[in-house]
Amino acid sequence: MGCRAGRRLEEGQSKEARAELVRFLSRLTSIRILDPACGSGNFLYVTLEHLKRLEGEVLAAINSYGHTGLLDLGGGTTVSPHQLLGLELNPRAAAIADVVLRIGYLQWHLRTYGPSELREPLLDEYQNIRQQDAALQHGPPVPRLDAQGNPVTRWDGTTKPHPVTGQPVPDESARTPVYDYPNPQSAEWPKADFIVGNPPFVGPARMRDALGDGYTEALRKAYKGKVPDSADLVMYWWYNAAAAVQRGDAERLGFITTNSLKQTFNRRVMQPFLEGDPAPLTLTFAIPDHPWVDSADGAAVRIAMTVAERTSKALVLGQLLTIKTEAVPQGEEAAEVTFSEQQGQILPDLSIGAALDSATALKANEGLGNRGVQLMGAGFIVTPEQAKKMGLHTVAGLENHIRPYRNGRDLTDKPRGVMVIDFFGLKAEEVLAQYPAAYQHLLENVKPERDQNNRASYRNNWWFFGEPRGNFRPALKGLSRFIATVETAKHRIFQFVSADVMPDNKLVAIALDDAFYLGVLSSRIHLLWASGTGSTLEDRPVYVKSKGFDPFPFPDATPEQQARIRELAEHLDAHRKRQQAAHPALTLTDLYNVVEKLRAGQPLSTAKEKTINEQGLASVVLSLHQQLDAAVAAAYGWPTDLPDAEILTRLVRLNHERAREEQAGHVRYLRPAYQAPELQQATLALPAAQAAAATAAATEATGPQPWPAELAQQMQAVRDAVQQAGQALTAAQVATRFKRTKPEKVQPLLDTLTALSLLRATAEGAYAA
Repeated sequence: MGCRAGRRLEEGQSKEARAELVRFLSRLTSIRILDPACGSGNFLYVTLEHLKRLEGEVLAAINSYGHTGLLDLGGGTTVSPHQLLGLELNPRAAAIADVVLRIGYLQWHLRTYGPSELREPLLDEYQNIRQQDAALQHGPPVPRLDAQGNPVTRWDGTTKPHPVTGQPVPDESARTPVYDYPNPQSAEWPKADFIVGNPPFVGPARMRDALGDGYTEALRKAYKGKVPDSADLVMYWWYNAAAAVQRGDAERLGFITTNSLKQTFNRRVMQPFLEGDPAPLTLTFAIPDHPWVDSADGAAVRIAMTVAERTSKALVLGQLLTIKTEAVPQGEEAAEVTFSEQQGQILPDLSIGAALDSATALKANEGLGNRGVQLMGAGFIVTPEQAKKMGLHTVAGLENHIRPYRNGRDLTDKPRGVMVIDFFGLKAEEVLAQYPAAYQHLLENVKPERDQNNRASYRNNWWFFGEPRGNFRPALKGLSRFIATVETAKHRIFQFVSADVMPDNKLVAIALDDAFYLGVLSSRIHLLWASGTGSTLEDRPVYVKSKGFDPFPFPDATPEQQARIRELAEHLDAHRKRQQAAHPALTLTDLYNVVEKLRAGQPLSTAKEKTINEQGLASVVLSLHQQLDAAVAAAYGWPTDLPDAEILTRLVRLNHERAREEQAGHVRYLRPAYQAPELQQATLALPAAQAAAATAAATEATGPQPWPAELAQQMQAVRDAVQQAGQALTAAQVATRFKRTKPEKVQPLLDTLTALSLLRATAEGAYAA
């Protein structure tokens, strides 16, 4: 009896398992997958291959339970091209995509079953590859006309030699018409279960050249308030896909994009979907940075991969893969990489850990950081010899308008020793009357290029920089030096630059001359913050001023701590400049390559590295940085060996505290004499206890909040309550902040948030942000 019962149990389990597999196969053969940028269909073909492979595995598993032959899933349906949808504007590419899917399907069938199993018709007329614009729908394009009714044209990019200088300048006769696109709206996509693809890689600066003025303007108008004008083109695809998932029209999206996806303006597209209400999405898989070979031209680029879905569970954990090692691809070969894997809540910056995007700009840092000038014309740059011929040191006042000029490479590599002509604030007539030689130089070397610029202000004000940073110039006035860092660089290095230098827009200029701030910015604590809040260009870190400097909370250091940090920073800056002056071939990039090897305990294996170590005294540089790290940590009151994630968490917490202080009226200005000259800082001082009391009083005034109905909102509400308290709270104290809520409801949520490192438990049994 026992044996027969066991066999019946096994048979029952077998039937249930087979039934589950049949249900899965039915689902597999009915799902629809959309690639809204399908090109010639390569992505869809790969998807079809994987679906057929999965189908084969499921059929083999079903057959292992005693079932043979093709299952009847509604007319003998199997995975086929009818499930794959595509959008492609180019009619030739759309036709190729359709053919690629058909041929790929037939090849698979012949490989698997041979010609004897082919049924007629071989393929149906699926009509699944639509020829349409995946980003924008609009009325018929119409030529743009000027005020006189003449067609508006723009330069098409063709150049010719200048008759005087011989340098290539725009060919004014090479024109292309400008079209307008009436009634622009976001494109409608067919419904699909999954949206995947590899949308076009075009940055915001290149969109007008690549797509045309009229189309770019129509696209931005259609998505106004949804996608910032400064976002990459790919974000219009990401927005549409995320909106479809949020509405429930699709289950999941998965895109390959450039790794600029995590940059500030692109993140602004993702954040409302990941943090919004209702139905926030969750990033369930992400690779922030990965090498890639562009099949179109063989160029090596860096890409990111993201998968997002709508989830009903609170704080769904995602899988984040970051590259541990990689082998540089040769030709069109794929790179070999190994990954480090993390599980947790993936944030909009494609990281797991401190919620850096929750940090807000502080009034204390306001107005002190900015990118340098953007010339919009290489003709502004001159050599000292050219400047002398224009009258530098002989024509009165010209020394105020021709200044030393530095860009990123000048700081990290070898300075070019060039100068720049800066006539900001003067009218063209004044320049011509006072400095005719310089005027002629700009007339011949800048004006021809500016005449073809799409922006009227650049064309009309051709004699001074496109972006002269007029609002930021007062911040540098009166300083003998300022702090600068290269916006995009392998190593994040801060240094003092003489105030007579005009910084290029690839430099971030910080209007502080106190070495205390240089020391803090050069410390490990700030470098971790800069890396976490920044982005990358290819494989180089980018310092994002609005996220790296504006919200950064400087330590409330004692006078003694400030003096120590100031001394070390002055020593570091002077040491580097001294060694570079003694060895003109020594670059900061080479020096810090060696410093980082020494920091990692790696041997210096080449003659070049050993020479750089001797010339730059790299061990001294490393020692000064280590001393700075310890001194800055002490100024924060933190241990020197805190893990990176803990440092970032504490900095976010400190930013929130400072923001609450500023709301209460206490602003810790970095340069009060410039930032708030009319105020007396002493009268603004507000002790921390008073600030906390003011915050508590404001909370009491609002009264208890309603307890959310959904678990996800409950988790967020509890987390917000602890973060906004400014101090540790017990479960009972958190419960009092909500109507009709008991501590036993709150306690499990606090425990879960603590397990996810979103809150921390104190020794007293309370919880803090």
